[in-house]
Amino acid sequence: MLRMTAGLRTVGSLALTLAVLTLTGAGVTQLVAGAMTAMVATFAIREKQRGAQAVTLALGLPVALVSMSLATVLSERAAGDVFFVVLIYCAVYARRFGDRGTALGLIGFQVYFASLFIGASPGGLPGIWAALAVAFGCSAVMRFAVVPVVPAGLLARLREAFRARLAQLVTAQLALLDAEGDQVDKALADVRAGTARLHETALMIQTRLERGTPDASSARLVQRRIADAEIAAERLGLLLLSARSEERADTLTLHLPGAPAPEAGWTDAPEEVTAALHRDLLSLRIQVLHAGPGVEGTSIAHVRNRLLAYRDEENLPACSPALQDVFRAIGEASRAVMGLRIALDGPQDESDDTPAAARSREELEAEDAAIDAGEEDEPAEGDKGLRRPTTRAAVQVAVGSSLAIAGGALLSSQGWHWAVLTCWLVFINTESTGEILVKGYRRLLGTVLGVVAGIALAGLVGGHTWTAFALMLVLVFAMAYTAPLSYTLMSFFVTAMVGLLYTLLHTYSWEVLVLRVAETALGAACGVFAAFLVLPVRTDRRTNELLGTVLERLTEVTEAAVDQLSGGPAADLLDRARELDKALGELRAATKPLTHPVTPLRGRRDTARYVVALLETCAYHARSLAATAELLPTHPSIAADPRLRGATARTVRNISTIAARVAGEDTKSGIETGPSFASLLGGSDDDGASRYGRITGRVLRHLERLDEAVVGLARPLDVPLAGDGPR
Repeated sequence: MLRMTAGLRTVGSLALTLAVLTLTGAGVTQLVAGAMTAMVATFAIREKQRGAQAVTLALGLPVALVSMSLATVLSERAAGDVFFVVLIYCAVYARRFGDRGTALGLIGFQVYFASLFIGASPGGLPGIWAALAVAFGCSAVMRFAVVPVVPAGLLARLREAFRARLAQLVTAQLALLDAEGDQVDKALADVRAGTARLHETALMIQTRLERGTPDASSARLVQRRIADAEIAAERLGLLLLSARSEERADTLTLHLPGAPAPEAGWTDAPEEVTAALHRDLLSLRIQVLHAGPGVEGTSIAHVRNRLLAYRDEENLPACSPALQDVFRAIGEASRAVMGLRIALDGPQDESDDTPAAARSREELEAEDAAIDAGEEDEPAEGDKGLRRPTTRAAVQVAVGSSLAIAGGALLSSQGWHWAVLTCWLVFINTESTGEILVKGYRRLLGTVLGVVAGIALAGLVGGHTWTAFALMLVLVFAMAYTAPLSYTLMSFFVTAMVGLLYTLLHTYSWEVLVLRVAETALGAACGVFAAFLVLPVRTDRRTNELLGTVLERLTEVTEAAVDQLSGGPAADLLDRARELDKALGELRAATKPLTHPVTPLRGRRDTARYVVALLETCAYHARSLAATAELLPTHPSIAADPRLRGATARTVRNISTIAARVAGEDTKSGIETGPSFASLLGGSDDDGASRYGRITGRVLRHLERLDEAVVGLARPLDVPLAGDGPR
């Protein structure tokens, strides 16, 4: 829906601009200038608040007018090339000023490029100025009146999307329950994909909470309930996988793409137990699907009450402990769904509550009362000078663009600007040489395929102007809709649209489109060349920096959660957990050049996937610890245990050792292994759960699995083992 809204807004701005300009008798040159400006004025603005969007749009018009005027006056002079390079440097450097700087820089560059594309002349400037003004006005109308995006409405749609994703994940878990033989691996892949999509939706909600909720307390409440539901669903999938395995499944199974499913081992489970499990998963899905406002009735309340009883050890079937854990997890998930509905839709009817449901509701109310808005963190001091990412990227793209101007002019005195455009685009939203190389390859592939489509479309359109404009609208929508999904597809639709623009400007020919491919290849090569030779940031360095950040965030969450579980003061754990998720997402994006299907380094690809999967496992256990720690002040069955603080010191030291090794600061220290956490607290693995209680036993299991995952990171990251203990 977000992509569709963006596509409709862009197409609507373009169509409205064309309609207004046509009514005023504008020529084809003004129509094309207005259309290109309407597109950039719409998709360049990414701010969340409507007021900030309006300010940026108002500032964008004078930037566009100045850029168009200077491009027109300087286009035939050597100073024009120099100014273009300066403009490119400033446009990239402006990214350091946030969304507004990024948008204004993008508008300035794209409008300058549009002037070169249409061949604007000084005599036609008044008409083009009018076209630019109309384009910005139409973009404002579409953005604020026709296709508005209100933060509260957007957050409401994201909440419904979260419910839908949660229901899809439960459906996938049902399929995993019933899968046999060759179907198990596919069912596990569906559970893995559903878990990742639920997590992605939770992160999208997190970025919009403050703007879509009335106050900070409400935002924090929704954040907590979303986190509860996400963790409960992920834990349910893991316990279900463990129950149908001969041995307890490793959390890594849910996070490593392509990991095979464990051997099935529950053939001895009573048939009535598996039937009850199937029934309860269906009931949970029904509860999720009917968790919207105003839809709960007596039957749904009955389903919820039955599932919640499992949390209090009521009606648990006679079966193995692993299967009983699954039933308890269903009860926890049902409680999370109830809490999610209360947080999103307000107080509910309590007339049908059973004692188990009433206790769960009281726990939720106590937690809600304890939730307080967290304090804002001090902004981190970043790099300075040429080490600042925006400065470095600005220098790189300026050098690459200079090469593209010189090389493009040798290929053609008229089409050299396409090489500059490609060089500019490969640097957008990239941070390392590997990302730039992959993006350049995708740009070139999309351009080649788009040229073929452009030839076909130009032949179909012929000289029919309005047919070309209609097809252009379709291609613009496809471009905006596919942009977040595939850069290759976006480049394909852009190039096909350019073929139609050439037709409208009566400059279309086979030679022009072939030149377009050559200029694109040249621009990509210049961008890659500049990225490798001018202040390069190698992919290894970039991923190591982000890996260090992930390990730092993991340490912060683990230490804070364990400190609170040990009796320390309350901390803002969920915000720290989301910072960990954000850092892990950036690392995952940075490793895409290493995991690209065409990479020849298969070993590095498998290692990168394995490391990211292990870190996702660590993040899952850290999130679970944080969520449990935040229950401490209000949950009657959770008590602080000061011994936890000392028991987890080994895990924290291991994380620090790995981080130091990645940063190249310490090449001698190794990681430590030792006895289980339950034994460190005076118990054993077998009696830990019964000795410390079910909730405390869960904390111990999360700590144990986190420690195992951290130790598992040592081998692929080449960190030695301290002493002579077994690896």
